Amino acid sequence: MSTELFGSDAYSPSEVARRVETVGVAKAQMALLPLAMLGVLAGAFIGLGSMLFVLVRSDPGLGFAASQLLSGLVFSLGLLLVVVAGAELFTGNNLLAMAWADGRISSRQVLHNWVVVCAANFVGAAGLALLVHLSGHTGLGGGAVGRAVVRIALAKQELGWQEAFFRGVLCNVLVCMAVWMAMAGRSVVDKAVAVVFPVTAFVAAGFEHSIANMYLMPLAMLVQAGSGIAAGSPALTLGGMGANLAAVIAGNLVGGSVLVGLTYHVIYRRKPLVAGAREP
Repeated sequence: MSTELFGSDAYSPSEVARRVETVGVAKAQMALLPLAMLGVLAGAFIGLGSMLFVLVRSDPGLGFAASQLLSGLVFSLGLLLVVVAGAELFTGNNLLAMAWADGRISSRQVLHNWVVVCAANFVGAAGLALLVHLSGHTGLGGGAVGRAVVRIALAKQELGWQEAFFRGVLCNVLVCMAVWMAMAGRSVVDKAVAVVFPVTAFVAAGFEHSIANMYLMPLAMLVQAGSGIAAGSPALTLGGMGANLAAVIAGNLVGGSVLVGLTYHVIYRRKPLVAGAREP
């Protein structure tokens, strides 16, 4: 008979902690080619969610709250594809910090995974941006989609470092909680429910996801280059994109690895301090 107070078919939090750590070891030991290819897929998957996000934001008929919530709901497609179809996402892989803290993988392995996956995510996200631009998608709604993506990207470029960093922190707390809860599920439906609400929340709140920005900002550059920029109009630049990504990536790292990964490590996986105490 189960000793849990509340019965559930899902994995318990302590079981999820063990699963996240075991998966982290497997990710850290993955060969370079599959790791990079799965990283490219994840970047493209997040780009697909971002594509729908822009489509919703391009509709001027939606009220503020409705636009924020609906765009977050459709963006969740990206993480759902990553979790169910299988891909390597930098922001989710920040949870490797748990296996590192337990001494099961080295600092070098963690950094190798993060660098390779982040770079591959950029290739996948920016590559999808190019395909979307070539498809004419940004011309939908009489060019409203294109104007929306430029407006969104410029707003990101204009964020101060502090704002971008802390929006990145808060974003990845929610993303890693979505990944954590998806690991508790035993079916695709379980995982979908676990992913949708945290992802909708971070998008609706206006937080910053580095991989989504790797799709949105290159696409905005392509739209601007294709349409021309009127004299005196603000333009998205490589320097502006780089500054945004640096701050948001740093924030994502802190939110995912420290506030989620290391926090749960202390709660569930750290060795007991009292002799003879049992690990949860």
